Amino acid sequence: MKLKTSVPLSSGLLKQIDHVDKNRSAFLERAALAYLARQSRATGDAKDAEILEREAEYLNREAAEFLEFQSLPE
Repeated sequence: MKLKTSVPLSSGLLKQIDHVDKNRSAFLERAALAYLARQSRATGDAKDAEILEREAEYLNREAAEFLEFQSLPE
């Protein structure tokens, strides 16, 4: 369901939007969805980075052991 809203925007911004798409509502909806998706990805990336940072020592140790095992003579 779509709801109607009113958002004041500068005339310069509206001219730029109109240059890209004559349907301002569709343009603004796409822009808002793209922004929210970027924010969601950034939040997920930050959580992933936090986990990697927290587990870095363990992961490095595991990788070193694996590489050491790989280089053992047969």
